[in-house]
Amino acid sequence: MRTDATSRRPSPAIGYARIAAGVVAGIVVGACANIGVIYAGMEVFPPPEGTDVNSLESINANIGRYSVPQLMVPFAAHAIGTLVGACVAALFAWSRRSSLVAAMGVGAFFLAGGASIVLKMPNSPLWFSATDLLLAYFPMALLGWLLARRARRNT
Repeated sequence: MRTDATSRRPSPAIGYARIAAGVVAGIVVGACANIGVIYAGMEVFPPPEGTDVNSLESINANIGRYSVPQLMVPFAAHAIGTLVGACVAALFAWSRRSSLVAAMGVGAFFLAGGASIVLKMPNSPLWFSATDLLLAYFPMALLGWLLARRARRNT
């Protein structure tokens, strides 16, 4: 019976299933974190008067009235949601490489969602859209992966 590290690896099918389960769990947990940050942020920095936050049309029509702190709420939600989701996904995976794949899968999913919102909100300030798309997704997914590696090493 072999006792080296390769004998403890799961079959490829189980490895792929763990990656997929991690990505799904990461998306769910990350979306919950995103929503939590949005609601908490709106308590501290409420949207401009007359803005219906449940309507993209209303937000887009009033986006010019948002202050920088009000715009940072969705950015923080996107970044924290991606960070938390990627960390969860990476913890599911078996190996270092597969945990990176899982974390980046979550980052790619949230980036696609962020890009679709940017396309639906043409009145959004360019600096905000660029900052959101460039900093809130893949960098946070990488940081989530690194945090998961550290957490796994410490246990």
